[in-house]
Amino acid sequence: MLTGIVLVVTIGVRDPAPSAAPAVAPATSSFSVPPQRPQSGGSAPRAGLAAPPDRPTESDQAELDAWATRVAGKTQLSPRVLAAYGRAEMWMRRQKPACHLSWATLAGVGHLATPSLAVSSSGDVTPSVVGAAAGADTDSGALDGDRKADHELGPLRFTPATWNKYAERANGDGKPANPQNIDDAAFTAARYLCSGGDDLATPSGWWRAMLFYNASVDYVQSVFSSADSYAAASVAP
Repeated sequence: MLTGIVLVVTIGVRDPAPSAAPAVAPATSSFSVPPQRPQSGGSAPRAGLAAPPDRPTESDQAELDAWATRVAGKTQLSPRVLAAYGRAEMWMRRQKPACHLSWATLAGVGHLATPSLAVSSSGDVTPSVVGAAAGADTDSGALDGDRKADHELGPLRFTPATWNKYAERANGDGKPANPQNIDDAAFTAARYLCSGGDDLATPSGWWRAMLFYNASVDYVQSVFSSADSYAAASVAP
């Protein structure tokens, strides 16, 4: 119940833009992500420039947008996508304060999943992202349209089984969470990463959470490289 209350009164409660708002084409980015090969549990990526404080009794949208614009200029990520990552950090800071999730980790996940992304002002991605078959069907095709197999969905590539376990709508409008919406996807990824009680500011906690998210060390090393690069750029002079 507390989570629902926070969602209703915090930022982005009602998006004034219509759901059919045109998508903004993704910008061409030359942002460099030097590959790193950290040992499992040996270090955690740096934290990015912190998203604004979450004030649940008033709108934080202007502060979030200003932060996203500032970080976008340094990371070449879309301000709209950054706002989704920043919002997820803000809400986890209130809901799971011991998790210490940085938006940069979500950006690292997103960099691997869909490095080029067109997102409408309402947060919907276009075209919808449906990956290759990723296992036996668990949702009778409800999310991916395939009754024989599950597919990774949306900008952060959730399987239907994972989505149905951790998904939550990000703007509190009462509609079902949508894996093809960057706000819902970022919030769901944050809930997933913070679900095990790990402290992501520590090397051991970050690696445990990421290996729970995806059990491939190579994958987690790639997320580390992207997250650390985005974080470093965001705090650079």
